[in-house]
Amino acid sequence: MTGQYVLDLQEVDEAQVAVVGGKGAHLGGLSRIEGIRVPGGFCVTTDAFRRIMAEAPSVDDRLDQLSRLDPDDREAIRTLSAEIRRTIEETAVPGDLAAEITGALARLGEQAACAVRSSATAEDLPTASFAGQQDTYLNVVGPEAILRHVSRCWASLFTERAVTYRRQNGIDDRTVDMAVVVQRMVFPQASGILFTADPVTGNRKVATVDAGFGLGEALVSGLVNPDVFKVRDGEVVARTIAAKQRAVHALPAGGTREVAIDSRRQEQPALTDAQVVRLVELGRRIEAHFGSPQDIEWCLADDGFQIVQSRPITTLFPIPIPIPVPTPTPVPETGDQENHVYISVGHQQMMTDPMRPLGLSVWQLTAMVPMPEAGGRLFVDVTRRLASPASRAGLLDVIGRGDPLIRDALETVLDRDDFIPSLPDAGPGGPPVAPAAPAAPAAPAGGAAAPIETDPAIVTGLIERSQASLAALERDIRTKTGPALFEYLSEAFEDHKRVLGDPLSMRAIMAGMEANWWLNDKLQEWLGEKNAADTLTLSAPDNVTSEMGLALLDVADVIRPHPEVVAFLRVVEHVEYVEGTDFLGELARLAGGAEARDAIEAYLDRYGMRCVGEIDITRPRWRERPTTLVPVILDNVRNFEPGAAGRRFEEGRQKARKKEQDVLSRLRALPDGDRKADEAKRMIDRVRTFVGYREYPKYNIVSRYFVYKQALLEEAERLVRAGVLPEKEDVFYLTFQELHDVVRSNEVDDRLIQQRKDAFRSYHALTPPRVLTSDGEAVTGAYRRDGVPSGALIGLPVSAGTVEGRARVILDMAEADLEAGDILVTAFTDPSWSPLFVGVAGLVTEVGGLMTHGAVIAREYGLPAVVGVEQATRLIRDGQRIRVHGTDGYVEILS
Repeated sequence: MTGQYVLDLQEVDEAQVAVVGGKGAHLGGLSRIEGIRVPGGFCVTTDAFRRIMAEAPSVDDRLDQLSRLDPDDREAIRTLSAEIRRTIEETAVPGDLAAEITGALARLGEQAACAVRSSATAEDLPTASFAGQQDTYLNVVGPEAILRHVSRCWASLFTERAVTYRRQNGIDDRTVDMAVVVQRMVFPQASGILFTADPVTGNRKVATVDAGFGLGEALVSGLVNPDVFKVRDGEVVARTIAAKQRAVHALPAGGTREVAIDSRRQEQPALTDAQVVRLVELGRRIEAHFGSPQDIEWCLADDGFQIVQSRPITTLFPIPIPIPVPTPTPVPETGDQENHVYISVGHQQMMTDPMRPLGLSVWQLTAMVPMPEAGGRLFVDVTRRLASPASRAGLLDVIGRGDPLIRDALETVLDRDDFIPSLPDAGPGGPPVAPAAPAAPAAPAGGAAAPIETDPAIVTGLIERSQASLAALERDIRTKTGPALFEYLSEAFEDHKRVLGDPLSMRAIMAGMEANWWLNDKLQEWLGEKNAADTLTLSAPDNVTSEMGLALLDVADVIRPHPEVVAFLRVVEHVEYVEGTDFLGELARLAGGAEARDAIEAYLDRYGMRCVGEIDITRPRWRERPTTLVPVILDNVRNFEPGAAGRRFEEGRQKARKKEQDVLSRLRALPDGDRKADEAKRMIDRVRTFVGYREYPKYNIVSRYFVYKQALLEEAERLVRAGVLPEKEDVFYLTFQELHDVVRSNEVDDRLIQQRKDAFRSYHALTPPRVLTSDGEAVTGAYRRDGVPSGALIGLPVSAGTVEGRARVILDMAEADLEAGDILVTAFTDPSWSPLFVGVAGLVTEVGGLMTHGAVIAREYGLPAVVGVEQATRLIRDGQRIRVHGTDGYVEILS
């Protein structure tokens, strides 16, 4: 039945999205699967849509206007999209096109009842389903009605919700066409939706069936609650039967209506268990055909299932592919079929955004443990550690201190006796399992190492060795280009790991962490005081991250006396400066500008390698985009007096000293008090010696990363000059090895780069779980805590104290606008957020743990802080008054 504008569904397959749209292509693919019944029908192709658009030239002007609208101007989008729809619906269907459509309809039966369904070319895609964004019309009867509803489907490409959804997914309106599917109507006894993976938990082995009586429109519109069945391994493992009071049925003359269901049938299941299992078997066949979990619309008619739609479930977080341990038998790339448990690296590193391929691969090549990737994020496989009773206890203890939600989720998995088999203890050895990266090991490697002395010279020596290694890298890399650069970098990555894996460095970090834990545990036991170490560690030496925040106060001191400089920076704050623009050069031409420039340059020399999301080498550094710091500098100019940095550091030191004297005197008054005071004094000295160093290895990582990045971007610029790449940033979408290959061959796969860009964009819509299993299940943990006020938001207490103030919900550091006394509420804070900490009174984050960077710096500055507060940036509105209970770990919303 092939024509210029019409194709039979049997002629269509998944490769023809551009011709018949996503829905049409999927239906054509479905019709080719053995044992799958699809209602017969045809597709009106995208050529027909383009013909109609050509007949209505005024639409083109309105599309231009639409492209210029602010995405947040909903009223203007609503008005303009309605005008476009009206124009399309009023455009007459040309005679030859109408004849093809009515001819195809005659082959179904001229008066056959049909479903007329939109099928856009940006629909049912692997990364965006567009479910419900365009229109479907049921029980349409007769040629005239069919043509009218085909026009309505064309017009529905420009519903307000469809236009908005395309904006959210980065899809240009002009790049999308609309096909229309016309199918013979099914009059079902029951219908509904089958998810071949659990849409809530993501578990790929659990299918979910929603079912109701009559047409599926009753479920989709929310008219009734469905029966819900869960199926695993061919067996119904859970069912909820709803009271289904109404259904939607087709009318003989066309259209649909709501009907009441007989009270005796309302609580009967719409499907038997046997039918549910049979339906899931069909779903698994469809899933295997398309190669991913599916969201399937089905109908039950005359005791047989018909499939009326299948689209990918786009909200599932991908499953990491395990990195195989060397074995005699090679492991296939698709996975080893064993159960695995993964924990998120991003939740430990305070960076849960997706990373680009170059960033992922460089982090993997420089990490101390294997890190599989999924959804643009990295994970650590902790299965073997959980399987061994000895390593399991240590892992749970350390992770539980840092992030109780991860520990609780892991315990949930362990409670399922069959998921992780118990293995004999492996004994000492092997690298730390830290998802937090080499900078913060979760447990010491190689069993119990001898404790190190409490000697500040150890920290000084470690920092000097790190600086010497960095200087050698900067010196040696200058002469390397082309393939030789990549060979050198491969060696540099190994040196990188040697520096970070230095056993003495690991022991110094652990000494600080363990002393902190000891003080909190013992002082609560002996004195009944929570989190005493928070005050005892104020203004600890050698903390490069807290020094970074204070140093920006010094920059503000240089700028504050010069009104012209301040006025210029206020302009810069609100102007989009292109990367590479010399705003510092412009600054130097003002009165006082040279001193201001020199102060900023000196700051960038020490900290310019940092940025938000700094574990991703592709993120722009402060040195590359110094305007990022301008809002924070201006806040410091406005909110602080000269000399604030020195005063704050000294105030913290005095508070810590006073706290130490207080604690020791109270301990000596206890039974066996001299011994307790002596032990506490040793631990106070120990924590102040080593706790600041915990931040240094991350500073070293990021310093080395900036050196790597500058060298790789020079290669990228050479590739641009040679015409191999259009833009140097395209290399960010290649792995390190792929970039090496491109440099060797001077050839690049443009399609691969575009696919990676599309995938990266889609990953932003995914929320990475703290714990993920190889079944795809995102296992959530809970805080097991009593005594929290009703309505309070629970989190992890990481820095003691209570503070009340205005919440500032800030998702981008560059948009900070803080006043004294504000409380910062954000998703996560890596070290680059530290300059904001000096200007706020408290901190609330969605992600974090006891020893993550934000928590360490909050304690260093004496800010009451609660981290790990799920959905804090949605539940707390900007400007609300809140009270942060940093000692007990909860947040109250006061207004």
